[in-house]
Amino acid sequence: MDRDRQELVRILKGAYSGELAAGLAYRGHWKSVRNAGERASIQKIEREEAVHRQRVGEILASLGARPLKLREAKMWMIGQTIGLSCHALGRFLPMYFAGRLESGNVVEYEDAASHARALGLLEFEADLLGMARVEKEHEMFFLSVVTGHRLLPLVRAIFKWGACDAEAPEAIEAESEPASQPTS
Repeated sequence: MDRDRQELVRILKGAYSGELAAGLAYRGHWKSVRNAGERASIQKIEREEAVHRQRVGEILASLGARPLKLREAKMWMIGQTIGLSCHALGRFLPMYFAGRLESGNVVEYEDAASHARALGLLEFEADLLGMARVEKEHEMFFLSVVTGHRLLPLVRAIFKWGACDAEAPEAIEAESEPASQPTS
């Protein structure tokens, strides 16, 4: 049980700071996008990342843990740098790497939910699975944008993301329903 708590806190500390970087990166990303529909979608994703950061922070606090200041500073710099680079990298690469990053976030939140379930923290498990579903929606958006691009086969071969058979968000819900609370 101590291991589950340690792992949950470790994952959430990383996710909290990662959401900061993601939010900053997406702010720069949507500002670099010309297509109004894509811009609106990325703005929505930026807002959802902020919601995730807030909720992860609340969960951390309830577990008596806090984010790491050094990691926060590092992720702030990374997020700012990525956001600025979106203006120079064109359309495909920022979209591709955003999708690849979101794919990792899905796994991260699913892992955190598993540890929460092992600890009997069913409300946290449900919240974390909900975040995983939203991250999967983000991933699917970015995949839909890059699908068919001439560079995708090459970049997919190098970075191992971008398969057209990616699992839809509904599959996460069906596979990993939160454990039901025991009835008395």
